[in-house]
Amino acid sequence: MDAAAAVPVSTPARHGPRRIVCLVEEPTEVLYALGEQERIVGISGFTVRPPRARREKPKVSAFTSAKIDAILALKPDFAIGFSDIQADIAAELVRRGVEVWIANHRSVGEILDYVRRLGALVGCAAKAEAYAGELQRGIDRIAGQAALLPRRPRVYFEEWDEPRISGIRWVAELVRIAGGDDIFPELAAEPLAKQRILADDDEIIRRAPDIVFGSWCGKKFQPARVAARPGWQNVPAVRDGELHEIKSPIILQPGPAALTDGLRALHTHIARWARTTPDS
Repeated sequence: MDAAAAVPVSTPARHGPRRIVCLVEEPTEVLYALGEQERIVGISGFTVRPPRARREKPKVSAFTSAKIDAILALKPDFAIGFSDIQADIAAELVRRGVEVWIANHRSVGEILDYVRRLGALVGCAAKAEAYAGELQRGIDRIAGQAALLPRRPRVYFEEWDEPRISGIRWVAELVRIAGGDDIFPELAAEPLAKQRILADDDEIIRRAPDIVFGSWCGKKFQPARVAARPGWQNVPAVRDGELHEIKSPIILQPGPAALTDGLRALHTHIARWARTTPDS
């Protein structure tokens, strides 16, 4: 017998964790985009992207809570979460022997780097680099279109209504990329929602936003309620009917959705305003 024929042909080794629980949506979206979805054994109940993930994977967590026993029953070798809000979940999983990565990316650049790091963790760094490059090119296209707009609106992005919470850093950056100027850039730099609470409406009114975007963390945005707020009647966005919802799954999760559908939604409203609103 040919000696060479006797040597078994080996399949390429699969690197990195093989049974991953995604405690938030963004690692699920990235792993599906990279073709590594078979590694996922559990997802967040808030996951909507990609839609097939909800059909294919068991839902084992919310954002601030998780079914620890259900997660352990899946025998994960890795769990991925986001921010200090999931610190207690992470701590419990670590105590129960699960390796956990809590990412804390807060800017557009950090989201792109998150894609690269996650790809490297599962042994497909080249695919992740290519995907990050694709996302960057999409951002650059929108930025190029925004640069041609005749004017830039002042934008107030409201992440929650009671109390008023202004937009987080990556949202403020996406507003700028889309062609607008966030009216609370100093608050956008604060990583925690409690640090972006507005004491009252006076400063919002004084800064006179031309557009108000609402994304109330999964609760339906109600423009009529915003317009009826005391003292808001002369705010340009209220006067001109520029009160728009951006669905939270496409803007408030620091993953590909925000850099694609979220950014496009912002730009669509901003570009229309810039082209149709006369100079004041």
